[in-house]
Amino acid sequence: MGSGRVQIPDPKEMQDTVDSVYMEAPTTKNDYNLCPLWKLQQRHPKFLCLSQWILPTPELLNHAYRVSVKWQKEIFPAVEIDTTQSPYVFKCQLFDLTGVPPERQKIMVKGGLLKVDDADWSTIGVKEGQKLMMMGTADEVVKAPEKGPVFMEDLPEEEQVVAVGHSAGLFNLGNTCYMNSTVQCLHSVPELKSALIKYPHSGRSNDLDQSSHLLTCATRDLFNELDKNVKPVAPMQFWMVLRKKYPQFGQLHNGVFMQQDAEECWTQLLYTLSQALRSPDSSENPDTVKELFGVELVSRIHCQESGEESSETESVYSLKCHISQEVNHLHEGLKHGLKSELEKASPALGRSAIYVKESCINGLPRYLTIQFVRFFWKRESNQKAKILRKVDYPLELDVYDLCSDDLRKKLEAPRQILRDEEGKKLGLKKSAPKDNDVKMVDAEGSSNSSGESSLATSGEGVPTDKKTHLTGIYDLVAVLTHKGRSADSGHYVGWVKQESGKWIEYDDDNPIPQREEDITKLSGGGIE
Repeated sequence: MGSGRVQIPDPKEMQDTVDSVYMEAPTTKNDYNLCPLWKLQQRHPKFLCLSQWILPTPELLNHAYRVSVKWQKEIFPAVEIDTTQSPYVFKCQLFDLTGVPPERQKIMVKGGLLKVDDADWSTIGVKEGQKLMMMGTADEVVKAPEKGPVFMEDLPEEEQVVAVGHSAGLFNLGNTCYMNSTVQCLHSVPELKSALIKYPHSGRSNDLDQSSHLLTCATRDLFNELDKNVKPVAPMQFWMVLRKKYPQFGQLHNGVFMQQDAEECWTQLLYTLSQALRSPDSSENPDTVKELFGVELVSRIHCQESGEESSETESVYSLKCHISQEVNHLHEGLKHGLKSELEKASPALGRSAIYVKESCINGLPRYLTIQFVRFFWKRESNQKAKILRKVDYPLELDVYDLCSDDLRKKLEAPRQILRDEEGKKLGLKKSAPKDNDVKMVDAEGSSNSSGESSLATSGEGVPTDKKTHLTGIYDLVAVLTHKGRSADSGHYVGWVKQESGKWIEYDDDNPIPQREEDITKLSGGGIE
């Protein structure tokens, strides 16, 4: 073969030769642009030798030219232009070299601009060795992330808790659902957790018994475990100390621990914590539990028969919602719970008489606990029974009309501030303050209520004197329910509102996200 001549191989014979590289050789120069060999040809100058033949390159077929391109301070001396492709392909080559996207490129050709819609290179008149100039700004080079992706299961337990959005569940140790649901509801109170953190790890006050001290420490440690873990926690130490302090929770039947009352567990645990967290030397908070949960009641006790009348005050950790045929709503049940009859000796009559006790709220806590009185002792069958009547409750509870006159006067100013804040959100004009209004900063509050026991929070702000001004309006933050129709069986579940506003159903070791609109459906009937 002489110089300058190109041997075009027979297509069938060529196919047999290059089957191993999956290429189809061109049969004519017009078919060259269909040949996949061009992708390999870009890596070889001039030609590529296969067996006995020389396959033509685009340059030999007058389809390609080498030009130099100047961009900023750089010069690219041998950039190939395939005239069988559109100018956009050439711009894509320059993008690989410079990082300048095709849409930003301005290429000067003979004093003009190369346009993407120029489909025919022959009209542009590009020549071998021609010098072109390109203008344009390159994209910023994307840096590889300093840290690779981290999967949630690889995070530390504390960070997993934040990512999941709720704390861990509690293993059932044998009919301990009453205890688990009680702990989960109390664990939702941040002020209680803060007070427990400050409780000393060793030592106790002289007036506190050892079992109460150990139960307080176990509560603190269990709360800490719940905050640090995503996987379920076994409350073994807490359960052992609870049974030691209150033996009734260790009752056995046929060798199995018996189901207990969640309300009783709630009451006993709060009483113990109130004794342990009392700080007589502290002027800021002499009684943490009382401030968080204590309800001050003032009562008028009178006998219609004798005309005798007296008054008394008391502090309780929950209000009772008494259920009867007339009660369809929580507010009605609370009114019934604040009025009762009792029989006692009458000095004036010299015998027993019926007295009527009418109570009203004279002091509000941060968290209002309400017990739905569903369990009672049935004399006919001599056993505990459950009232299955449906009683509705709201997500927001206002107890203003259940308060004493003195307390109502104290609530007026904070309630007016709350109304003004709500008015601002609705675009209403702020009402003029009264002369006796007390200036107070905005407050924040929440409330908690439960189907079996109930917890609530009030106060829409934190005043400058560090004491929360309550409004008497509580937002629901926790519910403790009993599933089943029997008082001695069934299953307790805790429902807790998280800081994010989402609700979690704590069914022992299984936390389940729930919708807020489903929480108020836990209103009775023996199925919740």
